[in-house]
Amino acid sequence: MTLSPLILACSLAWAVPEAPAPVEVALTSAPATPAPAPAKAADGVASSTISVTFSLSTFSATIPLSTSSATIPRSTEAFTSHSRWATMPSTAGVPGHEPGLELPAAEVPRQQTEAPRQQTEAPRHQTEAEERPVEALVFPAGFKPVRGVHLSAWVAGSPHSRKKFLDQLSGTFINAVVVPLKETDGQVYVAGVPKAQAYGTTLIAIPDPAALVADIHGRGLRAIARIVVFKDNLLARKHPELAVKHAGGGLWRNNNGITWVDPYHREIWEYNLELALAAVRLGFDEIQFDYVRFPSDGDTTTCRYSREDHTEKSAVANILDFLRFARKRLEPTKVAMSIAVFGMTTTAKGDMGIGQDLQVMTGLSDFVSPMMYPSHYAHGEYGLRNPNREPYKVIFRGLRDAKRRLGGEAWKLRPYLQDFSLFHVHYGPFELQAELMAAQKQGIESFILWNPANHYTWQALRLRNDSPLRYASAPPSAAGH
Repeated sequence: MTLSPLILACSLAWAVPEAPAPVEVALTSAPATPAPAPAKAADGVASSTISVTFSLSTFSATIPLSTSSATIPRSTEAFTSHSRWATMPSTAGVPGHEPGLELPAAEVPRQQTEAPRQQTEAPRHQTEAEERPVEALVFPAGFKPVRGVHLSAWVAGSPHSRKKFLDQLSGTFINAVVVPLKETDGQVYVAGVPKAQAYGTTLIAIPDPAALVADIHGRGLRAIARIVVFKDNLLARKHPELAVKHAGGGLWRNNNGITWVDPYHREIWEYNLELALAAVRLGFDEIQFDYVRFPSDGDTTTCRYSREDHTEKSAVANILDFLRFARKRLEPTKVAMSIAVFGMTTTAKGDMGIGQDLQVMTGLSDFVSPMMYPSHYAHGEYGLRNPNREPYKVIFRGLRDAKRRLGGEAWKLRPYLQDFSLFHVHYGPFELQAELMAAQKQGIESFILWNPANHYTWQALRLRNDSPLRYASAPPSAAGH
């Protein structure tokens, strides 16, 4: 099975470092015409504003600038063109979400400390097809959108850091927090998992997970446990009998030297479900499986599995069997089961060489999260010269294709969206809101944001009556918790 060139172009690896203290950047205003007197905010504090018009459905929005920690470009072209509004692979994993990338330390996005550069492309409006009405989704009775953020394990495990992070959610439309209990490095971050103790893969990043869940629930938020399944560098090295092998002998490694466990080994399935059931006992409301796929990011033609007749068809069948196995084990708990998948599964034909069939996988899950990071799409994808500079179009077109593929189950879509800067393209309030607007235009109001350092663009997530986002003018629901 040959790895698709698209995956080679998109696949990276991203380590999730402990977040440094944020650097505040003052916002300044330099209008071409004399500025009016500063407006008074609701609390009587003066604040400068910008009025802008957005071409999606033409609206005017006033954006407060006095308390922001990120510099906002002054040009209103960002709003009148989707080229400024418009996939990092699995980060923590990330190349296809998979929230997580393992980039060299020097390439990990840093807190922005200077005004972002101007885009090099002339703004372009959306195509005629993107102006047409979008077919509405039909949601089941009682459905509540989930709007989440991913929180790294080490911050989640520190009571002080966790409180600071959760405090920032106050006054936003975020109603869920995703916490990894096992990452692509293979470490299991909580105690009480016998197989992890036997394998020697436990590293306690979250010493009191019950307190973590209680803190999340105490804020009225949904607690989601994320578990990376088959990209497991530690277990593969400690127990090579469970690893993907190389045709020439030894362990197969991707371009970054990372090893994978063999998805055909049922022992791996049992291991991950033991962790999932432990998360249920801790009080998590949902289990999200990530990297539920076969390897990428390297010469996969040299991969050798325990199943000698491995083919694209057997790979797809194996992934589906794992999901059926997980569903059966989790069903008695009544806890939701979701999956994170490679971003281009929404559009690509076939399984992309990784065993993921979006339509059938969605049928076996409660929710599905394509990792739709514009920075992770190859140049030319969706007809875009640089998808990273076209967040609106990437999300709009990707979700459009996903809806066509999923039909009546499209309501399960909950994409991972990019809230980080990569490859010299700055993402701030404009870019993030572009992604959210594109999803909303497709009828999708559930999402999860990814930032490897937990530095989210909070000013774009605040509840405010003048927001073009329908859900930004009302307090968030508890998303089913």
